[in-house]
Amino acid sequence: MTMLEKATHQQTRAHNSLLVLRTVYDRSTVSRSDIARITGLTRTSVSDLIGELIDSGLIEEVGRGPSTGGKAPILLRVVPRGREVIGLDLDGEAFSGVRVDLRGTVLHAAERPLDGRDGHDALDLVFSLLDELTEFSPAPLLGIGVGAPGVIDTTTGNVRWAANLDWADLPLGRLLAERYETTVNVGNDSQAAALAEYTFGGTPRPDNLIVVKVGQGIGAGIILGGRLYQGDGFGAGEIGHTTVVEGGEPCRCGSLGCLETVASVRAIVARVRHLAVHHPTSALASDPAHLGEAAVVAAYESGDDVARMVVDDAARQLGRTLAGLVGTLNVRRIRIVGSATAFGTPWLEIVRRETREHALPLLARETEVEFGRTHEQVVALGAGALLLTRELGLSLSR
Repeated sequence: MTMLEKATHQQTRAHNSLLVLRTVYDRSTVSRSDIARITGLTRTSVSDLIGELIDSGLIEEVGRGPSTGGKAPILLRVVPRGREVIGLDLDGEAFSGVRVDLRGTVLHAAERPLDGRDGHDALDLVFSLLDELTEFSPAPLLGIGVGAPGVIDTTTGNVRWAANLDWADLPLGRLLAERYETTVNVGNDSQAAALAEYTFGGTPRPDNLIVVKVGQGIGAGIILGGRLYQGDGFGAGEIGHTTVVEGGEPCRCGSLGCLETVASVRAIVARVRHLAVHHPTSALASDPAHLGEAAVVAAYESGDDVARMVVDDAARQLGRTLAGLVGTLNVRRIRIVGSATAFGTPWLEIVRRETREHALPLLARETEVEFGRTHEQVVALGAGALLLTRELGLSLSR
């Protein structure tokens, strides 16, 4: 046998093993004969592969099913704790992470406040977060999935550029893989959120979906034909760094007037702090220097003039940018996630209105702009789902 033939045989067996695992995973319980029928593999091959998967701790026998005339079949299922996955979200005012089982059940969650740190200090915070999440679990760790802001080369795990963290050409995937001795996948946080929304956001799943994450930064994750679209340079969906205000505020990316400088939660809080000083009648004027996100949300809900002016303007700018996505991609389902969703339905209605008014009417009428439906740990879960998809051919499901 030549090396090429041997490699091909090994690859085929690995492919068939993942096919069997995915067949069991997609069902609560299933018999060996049903697996053979569904996959088209021989019963002998299925039995051999099932034996290996049982030995590896991924599949277990759970009793017998109903008889159809002969001996009752032995049923199989995936062992939820057969492997665990860590997912990280490195955007926002805090870095957060979860450790989940193969069904997406959160087993442990952790968080570290960012407190303005960037560069090496932010990287040290990632290590601190992972040190906690990798402790005290008897189940084998399949790997670590990371959702990070910026342009990420998902083939290497390198952060090509993340303005808000002052990371450029950072080999994050390699650094984490060496430190924790496990498989690491790094992707863009908005793209991870899109994958989580696609996976957990209810059925039937749309073939095409845009998920816009609006928090400390702004980005879009794009699903086309059921697959994550990343673009030629992995930067598809970087809408936060498109100019919306000519000669506007400086952005950390080096440009002026980017969408993030007016529509992100970071920008909203900063602008409210600035304007509250000049509006003594505002409820926010007493201590503007220490205003936080929660105070601005509460003021907006109560009808405070300054909060309304700033937040509504941010919604208008976001909606006009989404109109560009409608005209470019004609994806009918757009979902918004991230901390800005705390501004609620009034904010969303302005986003919708601006999207409709600045896109081709025919396309705009067919487009739904809604809040996302997934867990608050949407990025971390999406990062974990991306790792499971790549390593085992599975998608987290509950």
